[in-house]
Amino acid sequence: MAKIRDLSSIESGLAQAIKNLGKGTLETVTGKSESFLRKCSDPDLDQQLDHRDAIKIDRACIEAGLMPYLFRAHEYVILSELKKVKGDNTDLNELLIKFTILHGKLMDSIKSAKSYESDRGKAISASEKKEIFEAFDQLEAKILKIKKTIETV
Repeated sequence: MAKIRDLSSIESGLAQAIKNLGKGTLETVTGKSESFLRKCSDPDLDQQLDHRDAIKIDRACIEAGLMPYLFRAHEYVILSELKKVKGDNTDLNELLIKFTILHGKLMDSIKSAKSYESDRGKAISASEKKEIFEAFDQLEAKILKIKKTIETV
């Protein structure tokens, strides 16, 4: 039976990478066996993933068109710790409203970049890409806050 992992834990991120990348890719990029990496994804075992291997795995995920699972998990853990320090008690409704605003900002950035009146017409310029990626980053940060708020409820 599969182990239940915290949704946004390093172990869960590693389990997702193992599932989506496959044995051959993981062994090639890390030099470690799938069995070893599965043990690292078990929250009940002391065996843990090396930071350098986590970076290699995330890079392989990006190259495969996947989300960098371990980076996102790490970011979530850090944001959770920061939240403890700040004592932020943000209401879920407020977060969802901010999420909607950020989603609209992202859509506007994409729409204006693809407009004929933009810098390069239908082609997206470097500055427009930067603006789009900044909007993505803001939206992803808000998603992490929403996840954390839901977990604490």
